Parts: sequence; structure tokens; C-alpha cells
Amino acid sequence: CVAWTWRVKLSLSTERDLFSRLREEAEKVAIKVFADNLRDLLLAAPAGTKAVMGLDPGIRTGVKVAVVDATGKLVETATIYPHEPRRDWDGSLHTLARLVEKHGVQLIAIGNGTASRETDKLAAELIKLWQNAAQGQAGQAQAAIEKIVVSEAGASVYSASEYASQEMPDVDVSLRGAASIARRLQDPLAELVKIDPKSIGVGQYQHDVNQSELARTLDAVVEDCVNSVGVDLNTASAPLLSRVSGLSPSVAKAVVRWREQNGAFKNRKQLMDVSGLGAKTFEQAAGFLRIRGGDNPLDMTGVHPETYPVVEQIIAQTGKPVAELMGRADMLKTLKPELFANEKFGTITVKDILGELEKPGRDPRPDFKVARFNDGVEDIKDLKEGMILEGTVSNVAQFGAFVDLGVHQD
Repeated sequence: CVAWTWRVKLSLSTERDLFSRLREEAEKVAIKVFADNLRDLLLAAPAGTKAVMGLDPGIRTGVKVAVVDATGKLVETATIYPHEPRRDWDGSLHTLARLVEKHGVQLIAIGNGTASRETDKLAAELIKLWQNAAQGQAGQAQAAIEKIVVSEAGASVYSASEYASQEMPDVDVSLRGAASIARRLQDPLAELVKIDPKSIGVGQYQHDVNQSELARTLDAVVEDCVNSVGVDLNTASAPLLSRVSGLSPSVAKAVVRWREQNGAFKNRKQLMDVSGLGAKTFEQAAGFLRIRGGDNPLDMTGVHPETYPVVEQIIAQTGKPVAELMGRADMLKTLKPELFANEKFGTITVKDILGELEKPGRDPRPDFKVARFNDGVEDIKDLKEGMILEGTVSNVAQFGAFVDLGVHQD
């Protein structure tokens, strides 16, 4: 009886239970790997306000070209055919050179899909021609152009999305992808929030894990990244605003509508004029929203409006206006946080305020750098033992990292 019970009932249920426990643990690890990779990708260094040309490589269908200005606005698009079957290499170079000159392009972003390496060679030749032309015109200093290979994961999902059709209604779907690739270089966070995080394609086993748990974790990572960087209230898109703590998609759209009707926000208090944005939402969101060049210099920092009275006390103590206090670490370090603490705001909060005033509006993301690929290393066969190469980490998994060294495969 005992043997039968064990064989037929207990051993099977115990085995099932153990396997499900192991699976849960494995899923937790896989979700954490995805979340960590997503955080690194979202907090990648932004190139900033530079004119960028995005190239979405293709062979038969051609390379899609989109130029965005320093603010991320799409200014011109084109399609070139440098590869098989047309092989219009010189014509393609001519088109790209014209766009570079016309719009003052400083960076070229190349998608890492099919024909990426061949398109990279085209960009390298364009840069060489540009440098030679600059040397020929010794009197006129021309800015150097740099090229960077960018992950295009999720670009096709974005280009076919409802938001992309609202943002670029008269632009062909394939060209929207090139614009997205260009903007990813300017500000990865602002562009990637427009895409469902699951479509970004980092991590491992993402389709085999609990999808609702994965979605919940990734959404939390996106919100955390957006809040830690802060959002410019006068330039942010609705998808980016909707990731700010306390702002729902409908309220984010209302903020953008208010901005379109009334012009740029001058101070954070004006948020209260937005329909559907009440006191509670303001309390949650205001500290993460930045206003550059507004009425109050504090609106550019992470100092929350409800703690402005503490800053007023600091101003009274030092006798300096807030504009002179900001960035003055030497003066701020001499202040004792305990002097400004009260029942509502403790010493820790005052320390945070002083820290924020020391480096107002600081960006936690690293400085923008470009990996230099070694000349002559274009194929896996060119790699020799002991070589030291520079590359870009494209994905991290439990068993190691994938690095793009410019040899066709990571």
C-alpha cells in the first residue's frame, strides 16, 4: 500500500512541485537579467543636441536615410541603393554628402541589422571624403563627423505603432525606423520609452517566462529610469511623460495638449492648470519634471516644490539668491543640514536638497563615448589571440556578454 501510494501519488506530485519551484527560480533570474539589461540600455549615454543622420540598412530594398535636427525633429528622408542589385555606391555617397552639408550632420547612426557592416563601410568612406574636403578648404573649419552602430531592436515595432503614425503621419513606415535609429543616439531613454520594453530584445528566454510578471518588472524599470534622469516638461513626448511617477497616459496627453495651446511651461505651478491633474498627482510627479529657462531656477532641479520653503531658509541664511547658490559646492558644504530641518522635513531631506543644489539638474547617465573599431579587423578571421579591441556591449546573459567588435557578428 505504501509503495503504491509513493509510486502513483506522491512521487509524481513531488516531482511536479519541485520542477515548478525550479522553474519559478529560473524565471526570476531570467527576468532579472532582462531588467538589468534594459536599465543599462535606457541609461546609456545620450549624444545630446546634435544633428544626426539615421541609416536603416537593407540590401534589395535599399538603405533608408532619415536626418533629424538637434531637437529630434525629422527634417529630411531619402532611400539609397549602394548594395546589390543596383550597386549605386557613388550616387549614394553623393546623396549622403548633400544631406550632411545641408543639415550640418555631426553623427551618423547605423542600424545593426542586415547589411549593417556594408553600410558602415559606406559611412566610413563618406567621413573620409568629408575630412578630405575639409582639409581642402583649410580656411573653413568643418566639424568632424562620427559614425556609431546602434541596436535597431524594436525600431520596426515603433515604426508601425499608432504613436509613430501620429508623430510622423506623412512618412513611410520604413523611413520612420531610420528616424527612430537617429533619435536613439540623441537620447536613448526618450526614444526607447515609445516601444513596449519586451520588443527591445535584450536578455534571455524572454518568451518562455511568465509574461505578466515580465511586463510588470520591465515597466517598473522604465519608470525608475525615467524618474532618476528627470523629464524636460517642455520637450517630452506623451509616452515619456506617461512614465513619470503619478502621470497616467491620459494626463500625459493633457499636458502635451496644454503645452501646444499655451506655449512652454514657465513654472511647475502651471501644471495645476492642466485638466485632470490634481494636487495628489502634482505631489507625485512635480519633482521629476524639469523646466529649463523658466521663472524659478529651482524648477530645473530635482528639488520638489513642497520643499521650496527649506531653500528659502537657506537663501535667508546665506544672503545669496538661489541662482548664485546653485552649483556652489564650496559654499553649500559649509551649511549644516540640522539647522534647516523641521517637523515636516528631516535632516536626510535637507541633505538631498543641498546635494541637488550642488549639481543642479545633473544627469546620472555617463558621458557619450564612441567605441573605435580597429582598422583591418572586419571579419572573425581577422581576430588573433592576444589582440586588444574596443567594442560595444550589445547584450548580457548569465553565460557571458555579447560584444560588437565590427566583425559581422557580436
